[in-house]
Amino acid sequence: MSCQWLYRRVLMLACFSMALGTIGCAHDAEVVSQAQQVHTQLAPAVMQDADLAGYLQSVGNRIVSAGQQMDKQGLAPKKHKSEDSSWMYSGKMKFHLVNSSTLNAFTTGGEHMYVYNALFQKCRTEDELAAVMAHEYAHVYCRHIAQSMDRQKGFLGLALAGAGAGALLGGKDNRLEGAAIGGAAGLAVGQFVGLSFTREDEAQADEYGFAFYWRSGWDPKHFGDFFQQLVDAGLDTQPEMTSDHPSLKSRVEIANQRARALGNKAEDYRKAPIADSVRFGQLKSRAAQLGRSLPDDKSMETAQKILSSFSSCVTPMDQPDQIKARKELTGK
Repeated sequence: MSCQWLYRRVLMLACFSMALGTIGCAHDAEVVSQAQQVHTQLAPAVMQDADLAGYLQSVGNRIVSAGQQMDKQGLAPKKHKSEDSSWMYSGKMKFHLVNSSTLNAFTTGGEHMYVYNALFQKCRTEDELAAVMAHEYAHVYCRHIAQSMDRQKGFLGLALAGAGAGALLGGKDNRLEGAAIGGAAGLAVGQFVGLSFTREDEAQADEYGFAFYWRSGWDPKHFGDFFQQLVDAGLDTQPEMTSDHPSLKSRVEIANQRARALGNKAEDYRKAPIADSVRFGQLKSRAAQLGRSLPDDKSMETAQKILSSFSSCVTPMDQPDQIKARKELTGK
């Protein structure tokens, strides 16, 4: 089998796969499948600690439950109603704490949402953490990933890079199989490395995230606290018209307006935090210690690079580490 024939075959496979992924609209099955493929590559960065995982999932479960109730009441955007949404409340929705020094949280649109340890450490209260997590779940609820995938053009270069690596890893007798696996993985990762939400997506995720948040029992007056913290840290310098995100200042102002408009309505939903301030501090310390002790092997390095490459979902502009990681993965 000649190398020239192999790469011609890989090129055809990649183009065919790309064509399938870009014709028509992305449906839930495609989004969930690709998100799962990406998760297998991000799994090494997931912080495997029962207390931390249980806590994060408990916060997430409250949010998902609120989403399910809103769905039953018909409180959802048009895109949410385009397909059966029962999978979003099936108990498979996972919120992962990942070992990454990037200040971010992200979802690949399927059953996985990621809270980066750097962001967790930045949160001063459970309210701040819950606000970010509710925002991420809102991206799933509103099917923003599918919309973003529809807007994207293709990832032939990354697919071919993955296919080439797969061919080498597959060994002399399994190069074609390795190339096909590598190409598929490259396409899946590339789909999300190049993904970014629009300003309208982010504003809608804040709108629905706020609704999930207060219906889950947290104080609506604190939904904007984390974003205000970023404003105070000087991370709101990019003009809104040149950003995919609303300005942090406007997000805080709108959150405060929504809280005032609720009046006493949210009082019937109020619940005690899952972790009080002392317990929350202990969990942060545990995560910080665990993050420092995890082995920094090749699989971890790759997972962290992919995580860093995802566009920012909390700041109006990508940070230098995100730009660097994306350039290393895509050459752009």
